[in-house]
Amino acid sequence: MINAVEFANVSRHFGSVRAVDGVDLSITEGSFFAMLGPSGSGKTTCLRLISGFEKPSGGMIRIFGQDVSMIPPNRRNVNTVFQDYALFPHMNVRDNVAYGLMVKGVDKRTRYGKADELLALVKLDSYGARKPGELSGGQRQRVALARALVNEPRVLLLDEPLGALDLKLREAMQDELKALQRRLGITFVFVTHDQGEALSMADTVAVFNEGRIAQIGTPAEIYDRPRTHFVADFVGSSNVLSPDMARSFGAPARWASLRPEAVHIVESNARARGTVTALRYIGAGTRVILAVPGGEITAFVGKGLKVPEQGAEVGLSWDDTVLHVMEEG
Repeated sequence: MINAVEFANVSRHFGSVRAVDGVDLSITEGSFFAMLGPSGSGKTTCLRLISGFEKPSGGMIRIFGQDVSMIPPNRRNVNTVFQDYALFPHMNVRDNVAYGLMVKGVDKRTRYGKADELLALVKLDSYGARKPGELSGGQRQRVALARALVNEPRVLLLDEPLGALDLKLREAMQDELKALQRRLGITFVFVTHDQGEALSMADTVAVFNEGRIAQIGTPAEIYDRPRTHFVADFVGSSNVLSPDMARSFGAPARWASLRPEAVHIVESNARARGTVTALRYIGAGTRVILAVPGGEITAFVGKGLKVPEQGAEVGLSWDDTVLHVMEEG
């Protein structure tokens, strides 16, 4: 397989701040790749390094095998969709989408034909005459996508593009973005701090922490088999077990992860016992927080199942395969 983007020991320093610190990664052509992490973890700086808006302090960046470390943004076959969409308010939707082709000197008939084609692709073919201010947030986001795609980039960079949308619209746009990426077959590199977005959309997820990649893998690998305490804690909800707790639960005496949905409250054949200290109703079920020897653990009780009362002592059980011993603490 061809790699669309490669980082080889790439760093970006701002004075004494190591925003990106020796990152190695490969992004396969035609994949949906997510960079996930908290604010300040280095993910957006990596995106800007790919686009050319930042220059690396060290290392090499390749796009389809070409070293682009010192090539300016307008000479890279990539385009970016920003969180604020960056549409021109005085232009109508059609002219916004066609703008990149106009800058390249493409004739009016050709660029408008291409703009109309892209607007149809993002289901806005009847909106060309409107101004951005007349559109909803989701519609503006689609216009920004069409404008980024009109120049036919081989890599599309998306910098928190759904962050300004409300929950239901954000979820709908997640489905639309993934379907669009599959239809076009181009490489999407998506930056987000929302682990739900990354897990539901990406083929591969890189989890960033303090300028480095803490783990890279499929969504299932990241969620079910976190390598570090940070990844287990940041991606979803997890019971991070100390070495002493892990040993008391029958695992090696090392840091381990046990997801709440894998912990079952049982009346017999319990592997441990705990006392309910708090109940948190979250719609799809209830999180049950329990005091256990050596610490605290959370179980998840699905909707319609019996929820224990606060203060009750209950039995806990789980399958051996879901208690994951991590490589690092």
